[in-house]
Amino acid sequence: MSGRILVCGAGAVGGAVGAALVDAGHEVDFVDMDEGHVAALRDPDRGLVIEGPVRSRAGAVRAWLPGELSGRWDKVMLCVKAHHTAAAAAMIAPHLTDGGCVLTLQNGLAARIAADVLGRHRVVVGFVNFGADRTGDGRILLGNRGAVALGEWDGRTTGRLGELFRLLGDFEPEVVATPDIWAFIWGKLAYAALLFAEATATAGIAPTLDRPELLPLWRALASEAIRTARAEGVEPTGFNGFDPAMFGPRSRPAESAASIRAIADFYRGGAKPHSGVWRDLAVHRRKTEVDAQLGMVVDIAAARGIATPALSALIALIHRIEDGAAVQDDAHLAELAYALAA
Repeated sequence: MSGRILVCGAGAVGGAVGAALVDAGHEVDFVDMDEGHVAALRDPDRGLVIEGPVRSRAGAVRAWLPGELSGRWDKVMLCVKAHHTAAAAAMIAPHLTDGGCVLTLQNGLAARIAADVLGRHRVVVGFVNFGADRTGDGRILLGNRGAVALGEWDGRTTGRLGELFRLLGDFEPEVVATPDIWAFIWGKLAYAALLFAEATATAGIAPTLDRPELLPLWRALASEAIRTARAEGVEPTGFNGFDPAMFGPRSRPAESAASIRAIADFYRGGAKPHSGVWRDLAVHRRKTEVDAQLGMVVDIAAARGIATPALSALIALIHRIEDGAAVQDDAHLAELAYALAA
């Protein structure tokens, strides 16, 4: 046992990880702002349901709305969408013990946002790439396993890092504790650019990545993020088929194509055909994390004098779809590739 754990955000990531910890015997509380979801999690007849090829379970869990939350926790796993990080961090701040910490299991540079609210000394940085979707109130599809890593902000090995590593091992046995967590975070940002692009189409991750005419676009998106990471002093690492070295300035198209095929194969082997961003646009009809992920990359790049025409064009396209000025369409990406080549 590792003491009480609070999972903030009981959606795809928080629900999947938290359920595994509950089933491993840990004392876990969930907090989420969705009333229907929280009611379903509490339901004694069903509770938190995990479905899919990786793991299945059902059963009620302790779940709270933010206004109901009381008490303090040593460990909080922050699992909200990146653009909700500041509000969630402010909400949980009074519920951290004096020596408590927050593990950010989020996309993008959300750990930076959390640290602005809580202080860097409170934040342990996490990385996840498993495939999960919240498919209904209290119901999570865990479609495939994927890379999971965590590390201290400055790369130190600490007691709390060891405890969190052991906890995450109850969800993903191949979790990695790394002295260079930012290499994973920036690798995921480059990788995420491909998934944000997929979200503007309709065919799914693997079929979209398989389109050979889009290889120049994939190379441009990934390379802009990788160049920005290197300007920040970070050499991105690869995972689940993605190899950042295959998108550098001296890489060959055939090398990039091989990495793209490997990513597509990773998704072909799971039960999650679309990205979470695609679901935000197509199913939930809500704002995506694009500004809190790719938007932050573009801002950092601009401050360093790095041009990001591909990322900027993709962000603009996502915004048009969010605002209802465009719809998801497989033609978007060919048009974007053509415009960038002109």
